[in-house]
Amino acid sequence: MDELDLLALRSFFHPLRGTGLRPLAPLAALAAVSLCACTVGPDYIRPPAPPSAEFKEAKKGWKIATPADEFDRGPWWSVYNDPQLSSLLSQVEISNQTVVAAAASYEQARAIIRETQAGYFPTVTNGWSGTGTYSSAGTSSTSTTVLNRSSVLYNPVANMTWNIDVWGKIRRQVESNAAATQVSAADLQNAKLSAQATLATAYFNLRASDSLEKLLADTVVEFKKTLEITRNQYKSGVVSQADVITAETQVLTTEAQLINVGVARAQFEHAIAVLIGRPPSDLSLRKGLLARRIPTIPVTVPSALLERRPDIAAAERLVQEQNALIGVAVAAFYPTVNLTGMFGFAGGTPLPISAANEVWSLAGTLTQTIFDGGLLSAQLASAKAVYEQSVASYRQTTLTAFQQVEDELAAIRILTLEAAKQDQAVRAARQAVEINLNQYKAGTISFTTVVQAEAILLSDEETALTIRQELFIASVALIEALGGGWDASLLPDLEGLSKVPTITPPL
Repeated sequence: MDELDLLALRSFFHPLRGTGLRPLAPLAALAAVSLCACTVGPDYIRPPAPPSAEFKEAKKGWKIATPADEFDRGPWWSVYNDPQLSSLLSQVEISNQTVVAAAASYEQARAIIRETQAGYFPTVTNGWSGTGTYSSAGTSSTSTTVLNRSSVLYNPVANMTWNIDVWGKIRRQVESNAAATQVSAADLQNAKLSAQATLATAYFNLRASDSLEKLLADTVVEFKKTLEITRNQYKSGVVSQADVITAETQVLTTEAQLINVGVARAQFEHAIAVLIGRPPSDLSLRKGLLARRIPTIPVTVPSALLERRPDIAAAERLVQEQNALIGVAVAAFYPTVNLTGMFGFAGGTPLPISAANEVWSLAGTLTQTIFDGGLLSAQLASAKAVYEQSVASYRQTTLTAFQQVEDELAAIRILTLEAAKQDQAVRAARQAVEINLNQYKAGTISFTTVVQAEAILLSDEETALTIRQELFIASVALIEALGGGWDASLLPDLEGLSKVPTITPPL
């Protein structure tokens, strides 16, 4: 008998000591003998994941600036050093309705464990009955009158049924449910991380919209200066009215673009409100600019990623859940041991109960399936097939995680190089505008050249901002791909989830 069996028996029989319920003594002995058995089915061994010594993209100049557990020292978003972003992300865990639903699913999984653990204990019901009997009057052979007779029998009784877990079927089911609870806990963490990453992405898109708005507003100011120059040139008779109209068109077109930015900004703000569980009308974020560069992000080795990603942890826990269900299917091939018992009193008065009127019974049955048309074999084969599916899903989840990290490392590396070149292009375009504008004032070039130069500058500045925006989005995606600072050690302990509760029967 293992510790599990002892706990189950102790928690049931301890409250009955000293109560005079003598028939439960042989019941306890029989249960103890029956429980001295093994737990059938395969013990869980974690399947190997696809090996990878290091990330390919990390070989191309990525610098690991800090230890791999950097994010464990605080919320992952603290690397951005943005108080408003931190304030918003801290609300996701509390108010995001998807996260709330995932938390409720986790609590449901815990309740299912307790539901299965109830099988460790007997089911006891009690009842009370009173039976009256009556015999009518009659005469004997000697013609002597017999008086009417009636009696009442009172019978308080407790009934018990107990399906003894001889082969570990319930243990395997509890193991499966406990692993499923860990899956649910990992899913909860994954839901939090996903919602947080989605919010951070929306936040940086919003900040990019604010930066674009400022860029266009500054451009409108510059175009208005150009418009003033063309008007002065027109008044001086140097240029035609066409230059003035072209300059006015530039201003109006850019002002229209400036107004249009408000659409995207409003939508990002609304998305952020919903992600923190608030109606869009309740949230207004002050304007702010996108930072110039992304923070340095610590990158783990691929093997560490297996412990850092909640989705990988969920997939691996699912493997143990299905492995335990193989044990449940194997246990079905073995006999079922069931105990039934009754204990009560029978007397002519409801109270007091007299020990002299004690009645009890105890019976044990053993049931074995000898023919089922291959049902149990098919159920076992099905359980093994589902297990193999979960192993493949775990390995695929791991491969996808490796790919996502590689993708974002490549994106950040390439976008960083592109951003540097684009900044050079912006500086060159700005210089070209200054030179062309001076030459236009001198009357040596046409206004068309100035317009083209200014259009190139605005396009280059917008492209530079877009690259910076993509860098921030890639940085969020990289942190999410790395697990956001989460670690598998934060999962609820499997042994703790499977621990037998102490139950006092209401006898």
